[in-house]
Amino acid sequence: MHTLKIKSVETEIVHVNHRGNWLFVRLHAEDSITGIGEASHGRDDQVRQLIQSLGPALKGCNVFDLEAFRHRFFRESEGHAYHTAISGIEQAMCDLAGKALDVPSYHLLGGKFRNRIRLYANINRATVDRSPQGFARNAEKAVAEGFTAIKCAPFDGVSISDISKGTISAAIQEGIDRIRAIRATIGSEIDLLVDCHSRFNPGLIIQTAKELDDLNLFWIEDPVPLNDLDAVAHVSLSTSMPIATGERLRTLTEFGRLLKHGRVDYILPDVKHAGGMLGLKKIATLAETTNVKITPHNPSGPVATAASVQCMASVPNFGILEYAWGEVDWRSTLVEPPEHIQDGFIELSTHSGLGISLKSL
Repeated sequence: MHTLKIKSVETEIVHVNHRGNWLFVRLHAEDSITGIGEASHGRDDQVRQLIQSLGPALKGCNVFDLEAFRHRFFRESEGHAYHTAISGIEQAMCDLAGKALDVPSYHLLGGKFRNRIRLYANINRATVDRSPQGFARNAEKAVAEGFTAIKCAPFDGVSISDISKGTISAAIQEGIDRIRAIRATIGSEIDLLVDCHSRFNPGLIIQTAKELDDLNLFWIEDPVPLNDLDAVAHVSLSTSMPIATGERLRTLTEFGRLLKHGRVDYILPDVKHAGGMLGLKKIATLAETTNVKITPHNPSGPVATAASVQCMASVPNFGILEYAWGEVDWRSTLVEPPEHIQDGFIELSTHSGLGISLKSL
């Protein structure tokens, strides 16, 4: 029986930009082994405080006992910050367990199903010029770097007053213009994904989707809020393109409800919030029972990306993984070895654990 006990935990916050920071977790175990995880985008100060407060309870835990850890600590009734803290710690446990056995972490989750992971470039965070041309320029740059799928969030200017009009407003039309500019620039062979950030009601997104029918979109993401799953199902059944949603959900119960009632094509759990790698794998298995693909939400730093890659390597119903394109030009300096992305795919590391080490900052 393998045993490797946790000794201590620490956190480190790296400032990224106005959209948020990256919060990394270092889990120190016996034999001077350190595991890393990421707990970003969950209210940094609160998450950091929660992780530090969990230190005494973590001390002495066996990093191989992932199910026991989840059962003890990942309580569905807890909030976003708590789940983010637990998810970062769990990733670090998976990293530690892989390092102790000298195997990649995917071996802990059922082994390898694929050798590389397809990415889409989310250009939204890096697009400061929100004109149609600004979106198109960044999409063109990402394609030039080899990405074969691009995601934009062109409707962030849409407000409740626009929705209440019940017809396509100037703000919605501007979003449509942005999408058309991107498609005209990148051509028809590149997959184009559109994130609506839940800013529509069912009638208006169905009307807007009809305006986009000729663009052959890969998906429409978060068209309406998830508080009404009948509305989500109605949108899904009334539009020609696939529907993706679920980035704000964290628990098996929530995803089970969505998969039962929402009639969606893709779900987007996040390794940073849904219980880490084992949590992500459990949600993927749940989705597999309904023939839904899992496409993790991942506007994240390189550690959460590495964890998502390791997990998705073991998942039969994996679709595509988000990549936070263009946020900072020093991203590759944070980890060793740097992320290797080629032709829109990230290669699966065969090094132990998550396959990377976090450099001292």
